[in-house]
Amino acid sequence: MAMRWSCWRRGCSWRPTAVGSPRPERPGCAEPLGTRAASDTRAQIPYFSLMKILMSASPNMHSISQFHQRTPAMCCCRQTQSGEKYSDPFKLGWRDLKGLYEDIRKELHISTRELKDMSEYYFDGKGKAFRPIIVVLMARACNIHHNNVREMQASQRSIALVAEMIHTATLVHDDVIDDASSRRGKHTVNKIWGEKKAVLAGDLILSAASVALARIGNTAVVSMLAQVIEDLVRGEFLQLGSKENENERFAHYLEKTFKKTASLIANSCKAVSVLGCPDPVVHEIAYQYGKNVGIAFQLIDDVLDFTSCSDQMGKPTSADLKLGIATGPVLFACQQFPEMNAMIMRRFSLPGDVDRARQYVLQSDGVQQTTYLAQQYCHKAVREIRKLRPSTERDALIQLSESVLTRDK
Repeated sequence: MAMRWSCWRRGCSWRPTAVGSPRPERPGCAEPLGTRAASDTRAQIPYFSLMKILMSASPNMHSISQFHQRTPAMCCCRQTQSGEKYSDPFKLGWRDLKGLYEDIRKELHISTRELKDMSEYYFDGKGKAFRPIIVVLMARACNIHHNNVREMQASQRSIALVAEMIHTATLVHDDVIDDASSRRGKHTVNKIWGEKKAVLAGDLILSAASVALARIGNTAVVSMLAQVIEDLVRGEFLQLGSKENENERFAHYLEKTFKKTASLIANSCKAVSVLGCPDPVVHEIAYQYGKNVGIAFQLIDDVLDFTSCSDQMGKPTSADLKLGIATGPVLFACQQFPEMNAMIMRRFSLPGDVDRARQYVLQSDGVQQTTYLAQQYCHKAVREIRKLRPSTERDALIQLSESVLTRDK
């Protein structure tokens, strides 16, 4: 019997449904995947031989040709080795983040009303606070591993604030670069106050984050977060370019993904480990966990750009295509539809390019392949964090890696 793929995110896997059977739908959403016929009844999802890749220190060693083997999909583990269910990572993390946005607003020290309104615009408590949650959980997990003390230092909590401030400043700047009109379900700063003032607001948030970071007084930690800012700039430049060779193109994409998204998470995790534990091995565990979860987070974000609705995401979907950016689903789809190469090189600039590219992605297995690649990064993150002494916080970080794969916005 012919089979077809349906997009069913629950359980982190892609399940086949028989042709003619009902497919899951979300009200108001476009159908996430096109129909693909298969020659047999086995549900197959590509398996990516990534062990060497995931163990490498740099994300720029990837080759897309390595990702086209096939094997049944596996889901990220849901239980600890003892069989106990993990704690809710967000509920656990928020215990240390009460007053997070109020504390950030205090760091901004702004007297001018308009600049205050712009700078505080996204610190309204409506964001996911994904980065601060990871940071405080990592801090406690490392403290417990080092000397079995669960309490978190004030300096470690400050890293959570700094990470959220850096992240928010980049959102303000990115919206200017992308000429975006909506973010988190409301108008962007540049849409309301204009591009010039938005740039200055982003700069102010970064400067306030730098002052808070300097107050911690640890030069190694300051260096780590300074590296993040450099990576963010270099990542933005990488996004503005492209590569003709498809293997180089995929390496380019993953390097950009690390610099724009994962570097902040990786270095923030490493920073709190340095503040709480003198062991370099623990510092590397924290860094690798953050790096792999960060890359997976962005890969899923790129998937959601094709499978979610604008209302769910709080921002327009297919936004990357409209900006001329080829993400994971597009690069994988290009393997099945080589005619997409020309569109990628001209950055989808001709009339109809964006719509055609989106259809190619939905008719290919690009979404599935990108999802499975994200799973592999999450598996790597789990293997790293399990090297720490067992604790509620460590297990919550394991659960957090799964939530990256199952989120829908």
